[in-house]
Amino acid sequence: MERRDVLRLSAVAGATGALTLGRVSFADAAPMDGRAGGGPGEQTRRVTGHLPTGAPDFVYLPVEVPDGVREIAVAYRYDKPTVPEGTAGNACDIGIFDERGTGLGGAGFRGWSGGARTEFFLRADEATPGYLPGPVNPGTWHIALGPYTVAPQGLSYDVTITLKYGPQGHTPAPVHPPERARGRGRAWYRGDSHLHSVHSDGRRTPAEIAALARAAGLDFINTSEHNTTSAHRAWEGLWGDDLLILTGEEVTTRNGHVVAMGTDPEVFIDWRYRARDNAFGKYARAIRRAGGLVIPAHPHATCIGCNWKFGLNEADAVEVWNGPYTPDDEVTLAEWDNTLVAHAQRRADWLPAVGHSDAHRDPDVVGLPQTVVLADDLSRRALQNGIRAGRVWIAESSKVDLAFSVTGERGEHAGIGERLAVSRTAKVTARLTVSGTPGCTVSFVTDQGRLFSTALPPSGDGTVSWQTTPDHTAYIRAEVRRPSTTAGLPGPMAAMTNPVFLGRWG
Repeated sequence: MERRDVLRLSAVAGATGALTLGRVSFADAAPMDGRAGGGPGEQTRRVTGHLPTGAPDFVYLPVEVPDGVREIAVAYRYDKPTVPEGTAGNACDIGIFDERGTGLGGAGFRGWSGGARTEFFLRADEATPGYLPGPVNPGTWHIALGPYTVAPQGLSYDVTITLKYGPQGHTPAPVHPPERARGRGRAWYRGDSHLHSVHSDGRRTPAEIAALARAAGLDFINTSEHNTTSAHRAWEGLWGDDLLILTGEEVTTRNGHVVAMGTDPEVFIDWRYRARDNAFGKYARAIRRAGGLVIPAHPHATCIGCNWKFGLNEADAVEVWNGPYTPDDEVTLAEWDNTLVAHAQRRADWLPAVGHSDAHRDPDVVGLPQTVVLADDLSRRALQNGIRAGRVWIAESSKVDLAFSVTGERGEHAGIGERLAVSRTAKVTARLTVSGTPGCTVSFVTDQGRLFSTALPPSGDGTVSWQTTPDHTAYIRAEVRRPSTTAGLPGPMAAMTNPVFLGRWG
């Protein structure tokens, strides 16, 4: 027999950008006994309420959890009224924090599913993907609602909380992927560091992603679920000598997303801040302390909250190509190219470019695009060092291969991400050798723009050379593009390189 109460709770003002509701108590009724072997007793409470337009980013529902609880289960729903064309409707995320609290930094974080699920559970031995198994300790837990967008009519929510009583199970020790695979020594390694599984809003299991990564010819991947680390322990048996699996997170704020690539397993990076809070630097440093790279994702994507507002000063690299190449990527590419100009003028450090698939479900293609990194071995540190140094090019698939370098008159040589230290008037030759790109055109792009373009042979295999001087060109990078499909825009990218810089600093 289930006991249900309908509670309409008044709001109490909380911290900036957050609202805390009245407490939900289970202390006024004893749990029902299990019947006919039906398991432990249960108690259920139902909470309804309404949020107006302009509601804070996070609404916390405190739940008093007594002793003896084995499992917490939560289900929720909200209304979706019709709104005028061009107006955002209702969208509300959900997650949970345990008795350690909701403070920024995430000590009490126990899971987040965003808007991907309508219900979840957690207990010591198991949890819904996106949530962390562990003890259900007594104290004040908080269900976190995230009203992402609110319709002009407001958002009415309905949350049901069920506590199941009984002995706590055993929490298994997490098993995490190793930081190194066999590899090929110093070599170019292909990877995709922005992927989603059932542990956030993806539809693929880790096993399915690992199989697709191998089929795509990848050497490494990085797990990057939205605002949760639950997938870090989900890859047991899926790595191998041929596939390195890194752990990370897509930190999904209201002002843009950032891929934390290769953070230490189980390290959670908080997302509950906006650009106006001046807090991103703190969390970028937290990513680096955890051994990760800070990589802003799809900076000019058009989805609500996806556009990057934090600037690039804290970035280690930037995702200039996200999934199938689109005009959004073209805008990001132009913005990134401006940072190269600033570096050539000694006004800024240079920021390497990377590309990732951001694959979620069929028909998203894992490894479209893929980042190709020159690293000393197939390990977390070596790959990160290669990316930081800009020893990177990006391809639409493993069918594409290339080599790019710039040489001087006296045999000087520099590869991708390096500087060719020659005099300002020295003649230098840029050379790109590419294969696997039929129907494509090669361009050399500099701080003066696109200065040279030529079509490849029909096979898509060939070598293209072009000569210049550092006096005329501060850097050179290569692009391989397919024919244009949109009037006034260049064709979709098939491959691109990071630059070679020219001239001496002194």
